[in-house]
Amino acid sequence: MRRALGLIGLAVVLAGCGGGGGSPSVPVVQRARIYHLQAFRPAGSIRAGRPVTVSFTVAQPSGAPLVHYRSGPGPHTGVHLIFVRDDLSTIIHLHPPIGPDGRITQRVVFPKPGPYRVLVDVYPRTKGPGYTNFQLFSKVHVSGAYHPVALPPYTPVVTTGGWTFRIKRLPKLHLAQAALVDVSVRNAAGRPADFTPWFGALGHAIFFHEHDLAYFHTHICAPDQAGCASIGGPTSITGSSNRPGVMHVGVLLPEAGTWRLFLQCKVDGKVLTAPFTLRVAG
Repeated sequence: MRRALGLIGLAVVLAGCGGGGGSPSVPVVQRARIYHLQAFRPAGSIRAGRPVTVSFTVAQPSGAPLVHYRSGPGPHTGVHLIFVRDDLSTIIHLHPPIGPDGRITQRVVFPKPGPYRVLVDVYPRTKGPGYTNFQLFSKVHVSGAYHPVALPPYTPVVTTGGWTFRIKRLPKLHLAQAALVDVSVRNAAGRPADFTPWFGALGHAIFFHEHDLAYFHTHICAPDQAGCASIGGPTSITGSSNRPGVMHVGVLLPEAGTWRLFLQCKVDGKVLTAPFTLRVAG
């Protein structure tokens, strides 16, 4: 998935040359014009466990608000709004509504105090069969004592919400090399999970790199699910699920080191999040 790409225009205006023995002219570099988050709220204190309204507009390089977003089936539409605590202990993943004026507003409850990175994954409406997306970033701080939690070592089994996620096959992960991770999801009675489409996919695999919080995001798709497959050439990879309780998770990570995978799906009306710690070789 593409890293953050804005349409960056850089205007360089050259001053006229002086005559005789005057000082040489100095180029005047104007401020770059890029996509950015405008009027991001809240700007003040946030309390853990209490709803707060997060709102913003995506401003285009011209300064005008972006109002036309990609729509249709699949997850590559609108905006993915993701909050992740700096220690990678908590993630919030939402698809907020977009107003006709481009203003995006979403109620959010942050479960724990501390600093959070705000990631806005934007899918503007573009011409042609493919799509272009880019990411914008901000920060919020939830008031209260922040006690960072160290990432646990890799374990193949995570239980959440009464369901057990088990990595059945973990290949050696390498920088910028595509791979598939096989995962089973069953309850305590051994029943395989029946995945319900959620935000346009059967599952979401959201990756953040330890320390710098680099980001990667793939989807788990049903066979022939419209609009779900990744697009973008030979480096793209799409996860799949062709029967209950089984996920093949696509991995393609842009940095070596330690990553936190948040594997998300919806089962029996409840959204489940299973975190795994992964190591990527250089």
